Amino acid sequence: MQKIRIAEKLAEFDEHWSPRIVGELNGQHVKLVKLQGPFVWHHHADEDELFFVLHGSLRMDYRDPSGREQTMEIAAGEMLIVPRGTEHRPSAVEEVHVLLFEPAGTLNTGNVRGELTVDQPVNLIES
Repeated sequence: MQKIRIAEKLAEFDEHWSPRIVGELNGQHVKLVKLQGPFVWHHHADEDELFFVLHGSLRMDYRDPSGREQTMEIAAGEMLIVPRGTEHRPSAVEEVHVLLFEPAGTLNTGNVRGELTVDQPVNLIES
């Protein structure tokens, strides 16, 4: 067992949209990420994602089952589960710190590849 100090792990990096693995359990990764600006529209065909906002405010744009765009604001201390298959785009006007919980191997950009795609997130478990 290992205690994880979230603030210390967040202090280890400054990059936006580059998740860091800080824990593993039952085939799932616990990741920390700093976000600022808009991300890309994408979806995950087989994975649900949990976004828990630690600091700041996250905007989640998503398309409901009818294809209509919706927006949800998630404040510090709140979380959102994005169901698999839901097209979504997180964004933040100011830097936001988020804890992610998703199956190991989940690509951050889902079905889209581009400059923000992170194939192998940095693993901070041992640091």
